[in-house]
Amino acid sequence: MLDDDDIDELKAEYICFRCVGEEYLREEIQHKGRVKKCFYCGKRGRSYTIDDLSEMIESAFEQHFVRTSEDDGQPVVDAIADAAAIPEVAAQAIQSLLEDKHYDHHAAKAGEESEFALDCYYAEKGVSDYVWQEEWRNFEHSLKSEARFFSRTAAAHLASVFGSIDKMSATDGRPLVLDAGPGTSLTAVYRARVFQSDERLKVALCRPDQQLGSPSMADASGGRMNARGISVFYGANEPGVAIAEVRPPVGSQVAVARFSIIRRLRLLDLTALSAVSERGSLFDSTFASRLERATFLRSLSERITRPILPDDEALDYLTTQAIADFLATENEPMLDGILFPSGQAAGNALNIVLFHKAARIEAIDLPEGTEIDASTGLNGEEGWEPWYSVSEVVLPKDDIEHNRDDIDFPSLPEPLFGEPWRDPRSDVRESTLRIDLESIKVNVVQRVKFECEEHNVHRHRSTKHKPKF
Repeated sequence: MLDDDDIDELKAEYICFRCVGEEYLREEIQHKGRVKKCFYCGKRGRSYTIDDLSEMIESAFEQHFVRTSEDDGQPVVDAIADAAAIPEVAAQAIQSLLEDKHYDHHAAKAGEESEFALDCYYAEKGVSDYVWQEEWRNFEHSLKSEARFFSRTAAAHLASVFGSIDKMSATDGRPLVLDAGPGTSLTAVYRARVFQSDERLKVALCRPDQQLGSPSMADASGGRMNARGISVFYGANEPGVAIAEVRPPVGSQVAVARFSIIRRLRLLDLTALSAVSERGSLFDSTFASRLERATFLRSLSERITRPILPDDEALDYLTTQAIADFLATENEPMLDGILFPSGQAAGNALNIVLFHKAARIEAIDLPEGTEIDASTGLNGEEGWEPWYSVSEVVLPKDDIEHNRDDIDFPSLPEPLFGEPWRDPRSDVRESTLRIDLESIKVNVVQRVKFECEEHNVHRHRSTKHKPKF
């Protein structure tokens, strides 16, 4: 231990930014330091006292380091020198100041080492997201059993989780918020719909923009990312993935269409969220909390996308529905949808959900008075054969001009889904998707293949022994 005079001398020594290799510390000294002669290199420049630098190192060690045994860590002087990238002699001076600051006479008499004692060993500790996990459990519990609407606590928690998420990235550099639409890597999505009767399918083929796209409010059942009555668009990156996601029964017909994204969208990419990382300095006071948040977000990606059994959907979907509502309407930045891995298909299988505000399909161009009919087959030489077609009969231009007052919308078969044809003029949302009429295909499901993980059932029998008294 040094005496008081030696300690005072050390505190007054200056170290310049040139002698500090750690980027955050160096920039801190360069911007806030005083112009002094450096004790270690002898040059004049922006400098901090060793005392000031020791306080920053002490704070960083409290947040990011833990005392260890000799086998698990490195000597305290080496740990300080490596963390701050400073000369060993400067690290020795800082160690001396911190040892003096933390010295406990009574602990020393009992043979206990104080913090930063010369014989101590330190190692970087792991990041714990315990607090984030606990707050998330409270958030889920509140949604399921207390208050599902207008919860300021829930909104504040979601803001802390997802706020400024567009400024974060994955370990490979991918942004967490992905741009989709014209000029991006994601310009189209596929959507499938199951039909168990020819009549319903024909109605859909007549107006696929209305019947193969996002459902109406009346038909919107609750899903992973939407509450009942909230119409969103569930799609996929490939036709096969879209088919797998609707889980069609054998014998049913599945109509699949490609939808072009016609305006720029911003999507939360959960595939990148699962590998989110934070870069920063141990000496940045916010770095520890940012690391904890990143650790939590990696686990949150799995929570959001994990398979939910049908019996648990009503409650377990509440959390993901609340997340979707918040991201669409309250978060900064506000988002248009979410990209996440498919649980029904292998490989690079992705699902895309577009929130209600970004789920409008552009109406197909049909002249006034157009008569539309659809067919699912015809009689051939060997009997009935599948043949899917749509015919459009357009009125002559003279008839349209003459009878304009009597013509409103195209003449279509009566819809079978419990509501009239939707008037596109009643929807004030900006169109986001355009159906590619040439892409529509009907898939007749012949068989379904399951991929399972098989486990043996182990059974054994033993003899029950009577207790001895």
